[in-house]
Amino acid sequence: MAAASTPSRANSRVNYSNEIHDLSTVQSGGSAVPTMYYPEKSLADIFPPHLLKKVISEVVATFLLVFVTCGAASIYGEDLKRISQLGQSVAGGLIVTVMIYATGHISGAHMNPAVTLSFACFRHFPWIQVPFYWAAQFTGAMCAAFVLKAVLHPIAVIGTTTPTGPHWHALVIEIVVTFNMMFVTCAVATDSRAVSLCPADR
Repeated sequence: MAAASTPSRANSRVNYSNEIHDLSTVQSGGSAVPTMYYPEKSLADIFPPHLLKKVISEVVATFLLVFVTCGAASIYGEDLKRISQLGQSVAGGLIVTVMIYATGHISGAHMNPAVTLSFACFRHFPWIQVPFYWAAQFTGAMCAAFVLKAVLHPIAVIGTTTPTGPHWHALVIEIVVTFNMMFVTCAVATDSRAVSLCPADR
């Protein structure tokens, strides 16, 4: 009787997951209770067995994001004939899209410490896993920078951007752009109403 009343560890992950990339809480149609409010959460709920897979996924996704975006910017800055400004912008957008489709179901495809921090602040991601994600993201970014430096030698400026006007102009633009990015990311990724069903499922 006691075993029947106690939810299994697997069921607790499905019904009480607070990670935004766990689509089982959205697709089930039920109300999801965040794990932090679940009194019987175990160590496996805090450090799931697939945490290593998530960390490796973040390393790979961040590596490719930095490699493609900074690599395209470096080539554009060195030779305008090899890649256009539109081309480097499209490359950045495409690599983000590809990484979301490739790793979104594994780690959520954060690829940015700011994204991980915002999800944790809004209680859509467990705080205890934030350092692991940050370490993975910094590792992937630094590895991509070293690879680009070796591959694109003798190009000295590897994707570096510098303000062309007053520093306070650059600060305001960065605040506005970052706010827009995080607003869209949080609104789309954390709201179940943004997950649309195909017409056959409606």
